[in-house]
Formats: sequence, structure tokens, C-alpha cells
Amino acid sequence: MGEPGTSVPQDTTGAARRDTIWYKARMPGTPTPDLVVRDEGPVRWIRFSRPERKNALTRAMYQAAADALAEAQQEGRIRAVVFTGEGGAFTSGNDLVDFAQDPPTSEDTPVFRFLLALVRAEKPVLAAVEGPAVGIGTTMLLHCDLVAAGSSARFHLPFVRLGLCPEGASSLLLPRQAGFARASKWLLLGEPFGAAEAAEAGIVTEVTEDGGAEAAARRMAEAVAELAPSAVRETKALLRAPMRERIEEVLRAEGARFLARLRSPEAKEAFAAFFARRKPDFSKFT
Repeated sequence: MGEPGTSVPQDTTGAARRDTIWYKARMPGTPTPDLVVRDEGPVRWIRFSRPERKNALTRAMYQAAADALAEAQQEGRIRAVVFTGEGGAFTSGNDLVDFAQDPPTSEDTPVFRFLLALVRAEKPVLAAVEGPAVGIGTTMLLHCDLVAAGSSARFHLPFVRLGLCPEGASSLLLPRQAGFARASKWLLLGEPFGAAEAAEAGIVTEVTEDGGAEAAARRMAEAVAELAPSAVRETKALLRAPMRERIEEVLRAEGARFLARLRSPEAKEAFAAFFARRKPDFSKFT
């Protein structure tokens, strides 16, 4: 894990701007950090950076992201947070190798801490999505305030296909935002869907041409950063307040079932099939 580094580059007007980079998470044997946090003026960027694995998320990355998001709430100069991914992908979801080697066994896990940090964030949280957004890569967007997505972005909730169940309070939020029919199709059948449909369902704020999501997210983040900060926070709090307690309740209920599903024979079959590159056989289960 690298040490924080600070540079003070000059912008086009000659004014100094503080850009801070933390190398927050690194897998053993990898030459570059898997998650990079960069402050660009009042906007914190949290970048999933494992392009060779389509930014699959590890426990270390979840913890680093949770810490970076929580720290942003305490930094007075930070007014918005943007999540994005490296190499034309947002995230392919959980790293199943990391997941299988040390599966979560309780709520006190990095992934749950990350989800709670999203739910409890007081400042605006944005996302710039290109390419695949799988599993938590889609469910985390339900907790974002503004989302930009490239036109070829693909969203996928394959929980049932893996012998699992929804997480991230998606069983509550997805029907509320997208309608019961779409939520059932996406969660029960695990069918991928595109950026246009995600925008129609209220998951995505703005669809851009491919490669344009970060620029759109930067524009929105900088716009909100120019507004009265306490008014922004209070407005977000009012928008989120009616569902806040219920979201945390469902988050925990889903988490308990998710943990139980991880130990189920169906999930074991699904994971074995994934690693063997074959189709899972659920015909023997009732």
C-alpha cells in the first residue's frame, strides 16, 4: 500500500489547486494500486483500478472505498464524491476468487461497511459508468444521487444465477425506482440491460456517448460543488430521509440471507461451475 502523495499543479488560470492521491488498496504481487482516490478541488474521485479483471472488487478495495467515502464526509473542502472505473469498465462485481477464498461471515465485513457508508453519506455521491456494472456495480448506483453512463454500459444483477439473493437494499429500491415488473425481470432472471433502459428506470441520470461518462459526472459534480454546501446536504437529507431507516433494515435483512445463501449447496454449485467454465446444474435441488 502506497503512502499518500500530494502535488499542487497549476490550472489554466495559474491558481493553485490541491490534488491528493491515495493508493488505498493493492493486491499482493500487483504493480499498481487497485483503487485510487484523487481529490480534484472540491470533488473526490474514487476509481476502481483493476482493468485486467474489469475492476472486480476485493475485500481490500471495499474497505478502502468505504474509508475514502467516510473521510470525504469529514473533509470540509470536499463537496461531492464520484465513483468511476479504469479501462472502460465500471466494475464486474465481486472478485469471486477473493470471495470464495474468504467469504463474508457477518455484517462486520468490508462490503457491508462500504454499503453503509454509501447509505449514510451526507454529501452528494455520483458515478461515471462505462462498460459492465455487475452485481454491486449496479446496486450501489441505487444509493448514488447522480449517475452518468456511456451508451454501451451494461447493467447486470446475476445473484440468482449464482445461487444468491439481492444485496444493497436492491429488493426494496429497485422495484421502487424501476417498477415491480422490471425489478422482477432483472433480479429473478438476471438479464443484463443497457444504459437507455437504466435511464428510463431512473437508475441513470444522463446517458452519454461512449467514453463521455466521466466528463458528464465531472460537470455535474463541479456544478453541485459550487452550490451552498449546507443547503445541498439538507436537500439530500430530505430526499433520503423517508427511506433511510427502512433501507438500513432491508440492507441487514438481505445481508443475513446473502450470508446464508453463500453456504448453500446451490451457491457452491454455481461457484464450482463458474470456476470450471460450465453451466451450473440446479436440476437436483428443490
